[in-house]
Amino acid sequence: MTRTLITGGFGFIGRYLAQMLADSGGEVVLLDILSDDAFVQQSTGQVTSLKGSLANWAEVMDAVVTAKPDQVVHSGAMLPPTSEATPQAAFEVNITGTYNILEAARLCDIKQVVYASSVASFGPDAPRDLVPNDFAQHPTSMYGVSKVCSERLGEYYHRRFNLDFRAVRFPPIFGLGRAASSGLTAFTSVAVEEAALGRPFAMPVVPETPTGVLYIRDAARSLMDIAAADNASLTHRCYNLHGFVVTAQELADAIRRHVPDAQVSFDPDDQITTFIRSIPQKLDDRLARTDWGWQPVFNLDEAVADFVKTTRHPNIP
Repeated sequence: MTRTLITGGFGFIGRYLAQMLADSGGEVVLLDILSDDAFVQQSTGQVTSLKGSLANWAEVMDAVVTAKPDQVVHSGAMLPPTSEATPQAAFEVNITGTYNILEAARLCDIKQVVYASSVASFGPDAPRDLVPNDFAQHPTSMYGVSKVCSERLGEYYHRRFNLDFRAVRFPPIFGLGRAASSGLTAFTSVAVEEAALGRPFAMPVVPETPTGVLYIRDAARSLMDIAAADNASLTHRCYNLHGFVVTAQELADAIRRHVPDAQVSFDPDDQITTFIRSIPQKLDDRLARTDWGWQPVFNLDEAVADFVKTTRHPNIP
């Protein structure tokens, strides 16, 4: 039975991953600055939690010693816009926090650390249509800078200490639990959730605006899949992932197919539309598909259908 410590365990990705691991028979320990006893109690399988800050070396080390995990999935981070408003705090949580996790894993002989990176690690010079796995990373945000730095730290620990570091770079993720305040791409999640709850929502982009997205269940499963991959088959330590590209109009149409009375409209915001059009639509994930068999399960309609069901019946897996 594998015992996994998940940083940011009560976050968007952490919750889904925790339940998937528990459902598969694993033991899960959630590390977060927050606590949610109700989530732990309602979870099926063996799920416990510890409270601590990634920025605090003593708390990280204590959590690793207490949890005694076989592996760490490092998904905790300070997100935009908070990371951009308080860059020093973001440095401590996102960069020092990654160092703390890697060093604690080394000292405690934890063999594997899996890291959740992001499309934000690429900058405005990245090709919009398809970003190669090894394209130069020139991010313009503190969040993106912290992702690049964490990737390089993980690669260093792999080379220097033979720590089994593995990372995936997520495109924008959508699904129940993504907060409206968690970045300009969050509107894809808010649109489905509001419709499922019978509330109107205006898309803040023009209808033809495309966005590359990955459904949350595929995102969480990818972390399990790369963790389980044969190390001999891995040619890289960091891998691009991709789900599908959807325009705002296509998303609205899919929502109406599953929520016929949905009140979805458009009220474009120039700043948001410009931003969405500036980020890559697709990360080239052929290396992940070749090296460890990555394959997303959910297409647009399947994702929206599951999202609506989960919103209306949140206690159903």
